[in-house]
Amino acid sequence: MSGIVIRKATEKDVNQIADLDKICFSVPWSEQSFAKELKENNLAFYILAESKETGQIVGYAGVWLIQEEGHITNVAVHPDFRRKHIGMTIIDVLMKESRKQAGIKTFTLEARKSNTVAIELYKKFGFAEVGIRKGYYQENKEDAVIMWTIPL
Repeated sequence: MSGIVIRKATEKDVNQIADLDKICFSVPWSEQSFAKELKENNLAFYILAESKETGQIVGYAGVWLIQEEGHITNVAVHPDFRRKHIGMTIIDVLMKESRKQAGIKTFTLEARKSNTVAIELYKKFGFAEVGIRKGYYQENKEDAVIMWTIPL
């Protein structure tokens, strides 16, 4: 992962994060959604992976810090930068910082049932499949796998 910096996202990153979301997801969040997350949502915490050389944001992850639970909202890595451990690194940093800064004891997220690569990655961080949300993804009615970590 040489040449990549992991840092907290700021308001000035909104455009690049939204552009990356458009590349990574069939139903991306809008710039306005990310702006609200980074400017107004006191529960939101986002980190990103940025190229030292170009300043391009190549990955990001977000979480809502609700009492002792971390609800991971998004994890994205640019297709050109996948299989370089960036996703693993940003999830690791996101979880460690959430525990340190907000006392988070357990995490949850939803993943597309078909996204076996992501599900296997989350399992490396102690996530387990605990249920299904039927038809969760609106554009194609795909089910979501609900995953949780064991509380610390």
